[in-house]
Amino acid sequence: MNPGPATNASSGGTGRKSYGQVINQGQSMSIEALLSKPPSGNLMDALKELRSLILSEGIPTDADGHSPLRIYVWCILLGVPPMRSNEYLALVRRGASAAYSKIRNDTFRTLATDPLFRRRVSEASLIRLLNAFAHSLKDTGVDAQYVQGMNVIAAPFLYAAKSETEAFALFSFFIKKECPSYVKPTMEGVHRGLKLVDQCLETVDRELYLFLKEKYLSAELYAFPSVLTLSACTPPLPEVLVLWDFLLAYGPHLNILCVVAQLLLMRKELLAAQSPMKLLRTFPPLQSKKIIQIAVRLVKEIPQSLFDQLVTHAR
Repeated sequence: MNPGPATNASSGGTGRKSYGQVINQGQSMSIEALLSKPPSGNLMDALKELRSLILSEGIPTDADGHSPLRIYVWCILLGVPPMRSNEYLALVRRGASAAYSKIRNDTFRTLATDPLFRRRVSEASLIRLLNAFAHSLKDTGVDAQYVQGMNVIAAPFLYAAKSETEAFALFSFFIKKECPSYVKPTMEGVHRGLKLVDQCLETVDRELYLFLKEKYLSAELYAFPSVLTLSACTPPLPEVLVLWDFLLAYGPHLNILCVVAQLLLMRKELLAAQSPMKLLRTFPPLQSKKIIQIAVRLVKEIPQSLFDQLVTHAR
């Protein structure tokens, strides 16, 4: 199954109805079997089946949440072709970028309490990747820059990839194609996403929304890290990777609903709390399967106009 450069399937690649439809479908093969099949003429059908398997079966992993299949699956879902190592090395050899000091100020804190990440990914590799990306942004002339939070987005790619070059290719494509407005100087896409968290919560759970509103707690105050990093800021890392399998299969825009899902999982505790911000300051550990199940349900509960805003908010 060869992804090719034109099969970007993550954002809007599937219709709204398909999120719920695949849950009850029986599967005739595993992800490994699907990937081992020789390329066929109907690539879109194969992509649809892959997405369905990710939602119903998941990518098999070891105890550390690592899978040799994951990075290949992510390349297929994003439609990222292989990158030549010398292209990446050319960016690295250019030395410190204008954002180098900002990058160094962030990298040592990246998933600092996660032993799995620290064991597999060095700070030096994270610095090289982010610095090379800062150079590539300047080369393209786009209205974007290194922003705090990019380090956390880069972390899952480095953990899952087999090489630094591979991680850079995926990370670079993902930022530039899936959420470019997240890295504009004003971070306008992130702020649109935060407003959508409030709108979606108001739609699906008005009682909880009004309770938080009465406490003057908008998503801007508690959900900024979760929106900016696509929930990668909340441990544990193996659960982040499972959540990202879903987001890359069906669209990173669905992270907004995943943030709302986390609020709904905290609903009872929040409504009983006199100071709910104490709970919201640090979200509970990710429960990816529960979050995905709720997010899929929420897709069907929000109006089409709101869903359309989700799809485009990060562009």
